[in-house]
Parts: sequence; structure tokens; C-alpha cells
Amino acid sequence: MLKLKTRRAAAKRFRITGTGRLQRRHAFRNHLLGHKSSKRKRFLATSATVDPTDHDRVQGMLPYGG
Repeated sequence: MLKLKTRRAAAKRFRITGTGRLQRRHAFRNHLLGHKSSKRKRFLATSATVDPTDHDRVQGMLPYGG
């Protein structure tokens, strides 16, 4: 059987935790930060969990765990 290819774009954006959950970064923390409050930027700096509705789709892009 052939090896499955990992979607490299997804591998750079998602990380699998020890319990099997997928972590991602928040959007809107790249540029145009001057008008955003410190509290909002601090929240955006934390990692988020991929929603269960998207979990299988992202998991399919990472056949070997990213």
C-alpha cells in the first residue's frame, strides 16, 4: 500500500495534543494591531482547539499526526 501524503499547509497550522485534540492559532493577530486592545491581543495569542465539526476534515489532512 502506498504511503499517504501529509498536506503540508495543514501541518504548519495545526498541532495534535497528547490526548488527540487539534490545536490551532487564532486569526487576526498578524497586523493592524494598533487599534486592538491589549486584552484582545493577549486572548488572540493563546491557542484554540479545532471545533469538533472540523476535526475529521483536518485529521484527514494529517494522516501521520502532522
